[in-house]
Amino acid sequence: MSKSTNFTGQPLFGQLIKFIDRQQVNTIARKAGTDRYCKKLTTHKHLIVMMFVALNGYQSIREAITGLLANAHKIGHLGLDYVIRRSTFSDANKRRSSDVFGEVYMKVYRKYSQDLSDSRLSKQDMKRLYIMDSTTISLFKEILKGVGRNPKTGKKKGGIKAHTVIKADENVPCLIRYSAAVRHDHTFLQEVNLPEDSIITFDKGYVDYGQYQKFSESKIWYVTRLKSNAKYVAKREFDIPDDADSGVLKDEIIDLEYGGRDKKIHKARRIAYWDDDNKRLFEFITNNMELDAEIIALIYKKRWQIELLFKQLKQNFPLKYFLGDNPNAIEIQIWAAMLANLLITLIKSKVKRNWAFSNMVSIIRQQLMSYIDIYKFLEDPEKAWNEIINKNKLIYQNSLFPEIQGAYF
Repeated sequence: MSKSTNFTGQPLFGQLIKFIDRQQVNTIARKAGTDRYCKKLTTHKHLIVMMFVALNGYQSIREAITGLLANAHKIGHLGLDYVIRRSTFSDANKRRSSDVFGEVYMKVYRKYSQDLSDSRLSKQDMKRLYIMDSTTISLFKEILKGVGRNPKTGKKKGGIKAHTVIKADENVPCLIRYSAAVRHDHTFLQEVNLPEDSIITFDKGYVDYGQYQKFSESKIWYVTRLKSNAKYVAKREFDIPDDADSGVLKDEIIDLEYGGRDKKIHKARRIAYWDDDNKRLFEFITNNMELDAEIIALIYKKRWQIELLFKQLKQNFPLKYFLGDNPNAIEIQIWAAMLANLLITLIKSKVKRNWAFSNMVSIIRQQLMSYIDIYKFLEDPEKAWNEIINKNKLIYQNSLFPEIQGAYF
């Protein structure tokens, strides 16, 4: 009888965390000093437990520890040699710097980024395009200051804002920073460091003419929308396409004033564009004078991709309940969700069968500690399940009739 190839020597979770280099995590921890005075729960073990929480969708420390206890006979495959106590887990979330988890995420991203490219984006302009936006995660109490006024009844809840940059030919963040929700978006522009000749698009919440000028001086091209109250002086008009299907209504060079008393000028290009699908007029500004106006509009339209990423994260790794009530614990949990999203995206990129991301997350969550070869199963789940069922039937029959087992083997 042939041996089934759908089973593997380690749980599905073990196959996922193979993307994380244990020695690299230990090196990061040693440089950061996060394992100093640590007896058992090292940075690597802490990371594995947080990934277990994120992938299972656990909502409390008690729930996470119970899940580990239920799989105590399998956790050796994950590099865990004991089940941690709730108090130890809580202290680690509070005291161990969230920066090390961010560094682990970036190491995994940089190592496998070439596997994330979307070959359908053939235009070179899309290959050098970065998309920036932020999303706010509401907190259960005012740990970090939230936006808006205080409500008439009760206290205002806090919020943490994740400022994020992704590449257009990928679907995972390549830069993440956290801040209190009340912090204005435009301050994050100063932390963006891109290669020369890159293109970055963002919404008008990031308006900062001084930073736009620095982008121009560094030969980084931006595409955003013009605020309705922006003051500018029109300098020169470009010819617009004669094509009746073109939505370009105006294409001109403008001067934008900034700097308060120290009056300064930023030279930009303004494009008025009619979106026939949404029946809306858009006003774009950019410092790129060479690209066609239609391409500028397309670049801004690609900005919607990052909104879909935020939706994917919040639907599949909902961050409504946190394992700690301090900013460090919250950031660690968000990094774990980001890393879980990255690992499943990597699995998806290696499977030929076209899966919806949410369906793949659901299957992985249900079978996280099962001894199943994830790649073979995802390529042909019907065949894999039939083989597993038939194998279990044979094992059951042999247990009922052990005296005839030798007749078959």
